Amino acid sequence: MKHVELLSTGVLLLLLGTVAPTFAQERHEQEAQAPKREEQAKPEKQAKPEQQAKGEQKQEKAPQQQAKGQEKQQKAQQQAESQQKRVKSQQQTKGEQKQAKAQQQQAKGQEKQQKERETQARDAEKQGRANPPQAMSRQKGAPSQRPQRSSQDEARQRREPALRLSARGNGRIPDARFHSNFGRGHEFRIGSPRMVGGYSRFQYGGYWFGFVQPWPEGWYYTDQVYIDFVDGGYYMFNPYYPGVRIAICVVL
Repeated sequence: MKHVELLSTGVLLLLLGTVAPTFAQERHEQEAQAPKREEQAKPEKQAKPEQQAKGEQKQEKAPQQQAKGQEKQQKAQQQAESQQKRVKSQQQTKGEQKQAKAQQQQAKGQEKQQKERETQARDAEKQGRANPPQAMSRQKGAPSQRPQRSSQDEARQRREPALRLSARGNGRIPDARFHSNFGRGHEFRIGSPRMVGGYSRFQYGGYWFGFVQPWPEGWYYTDQVYIDFVDGGYYMFNPYYPGVRIAICVVL
């Protein structure tokens, strides 16, 4: 019986001696592998801050890129506005130049018309001197009836200066207006001619008239006269001197 117990004890000790070193070796291997696992885990933990740093850099670059885009857009807008201003300035300059040319042409045209009027006035004055109205009246007969004139009218007529003649113009009075205010049935008195623009003028029927021929001898500004359109022009007639007329022009 004792041998059996001793044998059992020996077997048990043998088993313990075998198991204990194996367990110790496995534990030692586990302890050796633990640092390796921690070392492998550390790079993963370290990788996260690097990724985060890259993300932050991207976020920082995004506003910069956006700012650059806005700056580029503003420059393009400024260039477009500057281009529009240049175009407007060029158009305005061209318009002013065109207007200046038109004014120059208009001034030249007026100057030319003025010269033509002066030439016509000189020609008319020469013609009037060569064939004065009083000569025509003597040829065609004396006045049918002497108008009644006071001494004051005679003195006033002598004080009147010589007429400053105008050139024959192309102004026309509308037919309806002419028939209602002019012609043989519409007599009036001139009064004293007025100097307008350096030329003798009188006003009647809403129009200004200039003298193309000299005032006839024997006519008074207080006489009754009338205006008629004959032979393509306007003429003044004095009922007391039939057959005599003087050319006038409408000043528009």
